[in-house]
Amino acid sequence: MTKVDLIAKVALNADMTKKDAEKAVNAVFAAMAEALKEGEKVAVSGFGSFEVHERASHPGINPRTKEPITIPASRNVAFKAGKSLKDAL
Repeated sequence: MTKVDLIAKVALNADMTKKDAEKAVNAVFAAMAEALKEGEKVAVSGFGSFEVHERASHPGINPRTKEPITIPASRNVAFKAGKSLKDAL
């Protein structure tokens, strides 16, 4: 499902125009992204939770040259499905 498909489905289920549904979907994603940027956990009851995980820098090997390199620290978003979603699958 793409974002366009999601917007169409929201518009149909919420009995609203696609333009209004697009605003709503974009607002939800923007709010989630802002919360994650601030380091907050985003929990959607019955669906799951999103959380930022910090990954420390660590040594690695360049596969092309076989030289040792340092992989920089990074922040990644992790999703954990909630019980209702797991049961639905």
